[in-house]
Amino acid sequence: MLENAECTCVAALHRTESRGAQYRTDFPARNDDDWLKHITLSRDGDEPQIDYTPVTITNWQPAERTY
Repeated sequence: MLENAECTCVAALHRTESRGAQYRTDFPARNDDDWLKHITLSRDGDEPQIDYTPVTITNWQPAERTY
């Protein structure tokens, strides 16, 4: 569980935007130009390795949540 928690923290710190449940005070805006992608992590030795996969957009275009 600690390895999963570490990967979650690494991904959250790497994503320099606010999106969905992730809010960063240093990057309060959503940034689809740079971050419309998935972060995938794997482990190669001791450190998590960061990679990206594309987002497949189907019926609904990405939009900011406004409540």
